[in-house]
Amino acid sequence: MRWSTTRTWWSVSAAMLTISATLLTLGLRGNDRAFDHPRLVGRTTVAARPYAVARSTPVRLSIPAIGLSANLTTLGLNPNRTVQVPTSFSVPGWYRLGPSPGQLGSAVILGHIDSYAGPAIFFRLGDLTVGDRVAVTLADHTTVRFKVIGIAMYLKSHFPDRLVYGPRPYGALQLVTCGGVFDSATGHYLSNLVVYTSLINPAVRA
Repeated sequence: MRWSTTRTWWSVSAAMLTISATLLTLGLRGNDRAFDHPRLVGRTTVAARPYAVARSTPVRLSIPAIGLSANLTTLGLNPNRTVQVPTSFSVPGWYRLGPSPGQLGSAVILGHIDSYAGPAIFFRLGDLTVGDRVAVTLADHTTVRFKVIGIAMYLKSHFPDRLVYGPRPYGALQLVTCGGVFDSATGHYLSNLVVYTSLINPAVRA
């Protein structure tokens, strides 16, 4: 992956994540056919996990395989009802209008891939492989752990909103960043990278 030293902060942020503007009402566009099979993710399938944890704000994300350990912020919707993106390139954000990590359904964490200054927090997200582990620490001191079950790249014009944000019968966590080709003319990446994970263990309280 390459970055340009001439990009502005604004152009990278604007390019970050093109996602549907109507998530709360579930007026979701995209790959609805894929949503008919919510367990089929990327390159593999996952069995439903019957357990879940109580809702609690996630405060820290750890992905040992790529050397990532970072605090988390919270994200909501912009006035135009698009999903907010993190204001910091080194701090990813949890979409607070969905489930928290470990609850049943799709929790989503978003982060930048790079900036005008170089790699950002999710720069190495595409290096993950199926089976890698992801850990999230919650505000109630619970740690929930996930394993990667699939990785996919989607053109922003065909982003599968319902597959990424829609309901699941198990505790799912999706990690989202930009990726693919960078269009220097517009300052936008043309695609989004999504890492799909599933809960692998009951909660562990510190």
